[in-house]
Amino acid sequence: MTSTDALPSSLELGLIGNCSIAALVDQHARIVWGCVPAFDGDPAFCSLLSPREHEGGDWAIELEGFVSAEQSYISNTAMLRTVLRDASGGAVEIVDFAPRWHQNDRFYRPVMLMRRLRPLSGTPRIRVHLRPLADYGAVKPETTWGSNHIRYLIPDFTLRMTSDVPVRLVRDGLPFVLDRDAHFVLGPDETLTQSVSGFVRMAEEQTLNYWRNWVRNLSIPLEWQEAVIRSAITLKLCQYDETGAIVAAMTTSIPEAANTVRNWDYRYCWLRDSAFVVRALNRLGATRTMEEYLRYLANIASDDGELQPLYGIGYERQLAESEVESLAGYRGMGPVRRGNLAWLQKQHDVYGSVVLASTQLFFDTRLARVGDASVFARLEPVGELAYALHDRPDAGLWEFRGREEVHTYSSVMCWAACDRLARIAVHLKLAPQVQLWRQRADEMHARIVAHAYNEELGHFVESLDGNRLDASLLLLADLGFVKPDDPRFVRTVEAIGKGLKRGDALFRYVMPDDFGAPETSFTICTFWYIDALASIGRQEEARSLFERILARRNHLGLLSEDLEFDGGEAWGNFPQTYSHVGLINAAMRLSRPWQDAA
Repeated sequence: MTSTDALPSSLELGLIGNCSIAALVDQHARIVWGCVPAFDGDPAFCSLLSPREHEGGDWAIELEGFVSAEQSYISNTAMLRTVLRDASGGAVEIVDFAPRWHQNDRFYRPVMLMRRLRPLSGTPRIRVHLRPLADYGAVKPETTWGSNHIRYLIPDFTLRMTSDVPVRLVRDGLPFVLDRDAHFVLGPDETLTQSVSGFVRMAEEQTLNYWRNWVRNLSIPLEWQEAVIRSAITLKLCQYDETGAIVAAMTTSIPEAANTVRNWDYRYCWLRDSAFVVRALNRLGATRTMEEYLRYLANIASDDGELQPLYGIGYERQLAESEVESLAGYRGMGPVRRGNLAWLQKQHDVYGSVVLASTQLFFDTRLARVGDASVFARLEPVGELAYALHDRPDAGLWEFRGREEVHTYSSVMCWAACDRLARIAVHLKLAPQVQLWRQRADEMHARIVAHAYNEELGHFVESLDGNRLDASLLLLADLGFVKPDDPRFVRTVEAIGKGLKRGDALFRYVMPDDFGAPETSFTICTFWYIDALASIGRQEEARSLFERILARRNHLGLLSEDLEFDGGEAWGNFPQTYSHVGLINAAMRLSRPWQDAA
């Protein structure tokens, strides 16, 4: 038996990256997903989605006589350590990472993956299978090689693997005894100017120092520190430094449930999701993400303030959706999609998302550039549209493809845009704008309450003048639309607990949509419920549920979009920023104060 035998696809994966590139690594140290030259590019490593036409799409370190594996992140880093053990007492350590550190007044973050192999005991015998594919698994790239490297001619980006392992052993997948450290660099088609071993060792030390310094500056809660740190690093890895965009997840087409066509491409920047990420990292003191994201927003902004729900990480506005025939899908559960049709939808909550993401800029004096009247003026067109659209139908935050309604969450987010503009105007001492935006926010608030609160049912509802429940209503207090002790909100939380909760998790909604009835829980909704429970005084119940949900993370502490209600298996795109935002926010609310540690 080898370490790559009989390992079915699952989301027991680790994420490595450097904010230019990212890859997913399975429990046996096989890289099974990774796009080049960026998050939304061609997946050179695509075995996670089952290539139909060629073997490979992976990078495996295969140990002969394999019996067990263990895996963990190196503490407080994005660097992954896997140990493979064989039946004869041999063991191999594999450290995977993407280099990142501060150098020459900027971040060194090349499109590059590094692997260091070290024999720990015995005489382990391994094979190295490096088998990238191109054009979404449809093409096996041509290769050339030299004395210490192999080049993979992927269209638009040639990958070059440089190693101190003899080239033929890698090129032909020949077995060999690992009797010394081995080093691999996979990146741009450039010649290394130093020894590969020296370069990898230096990069490993520098990258470790970068991540530990970044973590050291986080303002974490007393409790659940490991979970919060892992979530924070994961969110950081989902920002594309080149532009400041934040992707919703690193993958496409991991289905929301088994054998469903709910497969979507999440490798783009949703303004809603990104605002959640920014706010969560701001709470931890990691404000650079916000500053870089606001730079991204400035580059997609239109003069009239009109916004799409999502954009490409390179500011692309059109994200045409198509099905990829060359990939069978996760466990063969297609279709696999490239692009996302939601860019054409109207989702009015995006206007509130942009203003909320920008608000701290005006109040946080730690920032390099604090918001001023000119920045405020650029936000006002966004507020104008929020005011104009707050009572108009849209597809909503759940991106319904077959119907539009005036969704309560969208309306409340439009109110939040105007409410925050009024607060910012007070801070900037702009009296006319204070009056304008406060009057509009109050007018919107009264209209929304009149139509979103169902007197007969005794709670808020999913759409204006509607009667259904929706988990996004759990955010009304967090957004400041109502106070947590408002009886109307308390009854709404209680109604959602009865109507949407199954066991320890929540549906986002239960009514059938364009693709039938939902089957799995939406993880951030469960965290929203935990947060809402705490806000209405049910603290111990919230803590207990939080602990149980933490236990359902994968073996490395990562979360996907969805969880099965019964077995707890992870489904949906991975790792999901939404889910890790929910974890951070719930931990920050529930943790005992640092004074308790004294």
